[in-house]
Amino acid sequence: MITYVSGKLVEKKPTGAVVDVHGLGYHVMIPTSTYEVLPAPGEAVKLHTHHYVREDAVQLYGFATKAERAVFEVMLGVSGVGPKLALAALSAMSPVELRDRVVEGDASMLTRIPGVGRKTAERLVVELRDRLARLDLEGVGVSPLGGDSEVLAAARADALAALETLGLSRAAAEKALRKVLRQHPGLQSPDELVRLALRES
Repeated sequence: MITYVSGKLVEKKPTGAVVDVHGLGYHVMIPTSTYEVLPAPGEAVKLHTHHYVREDAVQLYGFATKAERAVFEVMLGVSGVGPKLALAALSAMSPVELRDRVVEGDASMLTRIPGVGRKTAERLVVELRDRLARLDLEGVGVSPLGGDSEVLAAARADALAALETLGLSRAAAEKALRKVLRQHPGLQSPDELVRLALRES
């Protein structure tokens, strides 16, 4: 299992990159979101990777963030979704946006993904909603809301559990909490998060 590659970037394209690691060149397939943040060839780079092995293929997929990789791996767990579609999804929207659209049941936005029609978008919502709702992307440092704070991550988890206990669905609780955190980015009190989230739900 190759969990990351770190070395010198030899070449890059919107669909892939070559990284030299102590004289070995690793070809890594990437989403365009990762391509956009790659350094210039010749500079140091680190990509979080997923080692994909099938009977007819051994491939390495690379991502700028652990969040991208986490969403990629969750998508691969859905029947009929392969690496190509998962990369296309991450090229079309950020991990947080993709998760939010799926959790909120916004199938029409998912049709922005190349190769995804209405029926496929609706199936992705059904099959990915619970899996992505459980995925703590804030915990891997991609949230614009300061979610990489351990204190905030713990407060958010406590508030989410409390809201579910109070009868909200996971999706509704997530949606309310995201709205509260957008309005109050520094808030770290679970009780206050619950109180404000109940107003939004």
